Amino acid sequence: MSDSRLKIFAGNSNRPLAEEICRSIGEPLGEAVVTSFPDGESFVKINENIRGQDVFIIQSTCPPTNHHLMELLIMIDAARRASAQRITAVLPFYGYARQDRKDQPRVAITAKLVANLLVSAGATRVLTMDLHSQQIQGFFDIPVDHLYASPVFFDYLERSRSNKLVVCSPDVGGMKMAAAYADMLGAGLGMVGKRRTNATNVEAINVVGVRRAHGPRGREPLHPKRSRF
Repeated sequence: MSDSRLKIFAGNSNRPLAEEICRSIGEPLGEAVVTSFPDGESFVKINENIRGQDVFIIQSTCPPTNHHLMELLIMIDAARRASAQRITAVLPFYGYARQDRKDQPRVAITAKLVANLLVSAGATRVLTMDLHSQQIQGFFDIPVDHLYASPVFFDYLERSRSNKLVVCSPDVGGMKMAAAYADMLGAGLGMVGKRRTNATNVEAINVVGVRRAHGPRGREPLHPKRSRF
């Protein structure tokens, strides 16, 4: 039995990831029952004493999104009621983040709603990665640690660099991140102009941007008809 005040638990969204994290830091994965009743309701029971402990709950909101989100909220509530000193919700993927503003009449801001749910459940800190937009951090009244996967990608792309490399963003919202990649790699920068036809379908209209010409400083326009994206 570890004497560490750190306790790590995981839901059912990605248990192998939680186990790998525990192996990496040399801490055991906490014992907890996370299952469902026959009617689909989630059931959580923490099988360890976590009174006064620093608890981390690893749970992504990958599909089925609603089920995994509810599991996370119930795990946070169980930890709070077990008198954990601090509860950090670790979300490698923060669901419902795309609806981060009211861009149409009578729509919800679900990114803010999820933030409220996490805080109300009892989370005292949130750790997440590559949020859909930076402003989501401001939806929380608790500390948010926003991590980036870019160092992993930078390392890979640096080893497989090409003179014809162009970094392309799928929309305007991703331009800041794409520009950071382009500057790091000395590559051209492009963007897809798109139009959303409905909630599930997107139509690409044009590819706009620049590409490297004959050197690190030379750039020429990237014409949509000549693009290779």
